[in-house]
Amino acid sequence: MSGETLLPTLLVAYLLGSLSGSLILGRLRGIDVRKLGSGNAGGTNAFRTQGWRFALGVVLIDVAKAVIAVWWAEHGVMNESVALRLGMAAGAAAVLGHVWPIFFGFKGGKGAATLIGALGMLWPMVLLPLVVVWLLVMMLTGYVGLATMLAGAVMIPMVFIADLGDERMLWLGAACAIAAFLIFTHRANIARMRTGNENRFERIRVIGRWLERRR
Repeated sequence: MSGETLLPTLLVAYLLGSLSGSLILGRLRGIDVRKLGSGNAGGTNAFRTQGWRFALGVVLIDVAKAVIAVWWAEHGVMNESVALRLGMAAGAAAVLGHVWPIFFGFKGGKGAATLIGALGMLWPMVLLPLVVVWLLVMMLTGYVGLATMLAGAVMIPMVFIADLGDERMLWLGAACAIAAFLIFTHRANIARMRTGNENRFERIRVIGRWLERRR
C-alpha cells in the first residue's frame, strides 16, 4: 500500500465522513441538533429531539457515507489483502470525519452508525452478534451508550470465533481500537451513568422492567 494510494483514500473518506446526516438534514429544517437535547450530532439525539423519521434519514446518511468510502477505497484493487487494508483505513477515516467533521466545526456525532456502515462492507458477518448484543443491553438497561459500547466490545471475542485466516491479528487490532474508540466517544454517557443522569429509552427496556417487577 503506497502513500500515493493511501493519502487520497484517507482524504476522500474523511471528507465523506464529515457529511453529517443530522447537521445536513437539520439545516434543511432550520435547526442545529447540537443545540438541542444532549448536544450531540448523532442519530440518538436526532431521534429524541426530532422524531424517528428525521433520525432514520440521519442514520441512512451516516451509514451510507462509510459504505461509499470503503467501496471507493477497495474498488479496482485486485489484491484482497491490500483491498482490506485500504477499506479499513477508509472506514476509519470516515468515522473520524463523522466525529470531527471539517464542514461543521469539528463537532459531530459519536461514530456508531458510520462504523456500522464500514463493518457492513468489511466484515458483514459480525453485524448480527453486534445487533443482538445491542438489543439485549437496550432491553435490559435502556441505555443507548452502554449498548453501543458493549456491542463494540463483542468484536474482540468474535475475532477468535470467526474464520479470519491470516487477517485475524489485523482484525484483533481493529476490534480493540474500535472498542476503545467507542468508550472514548461515549465518555460523557459514562459520566452521566455514574451520576444517574443518563437518559433511558424506557419503552425498549422490557427485560429490565420485567426483572424489577419480579424482585
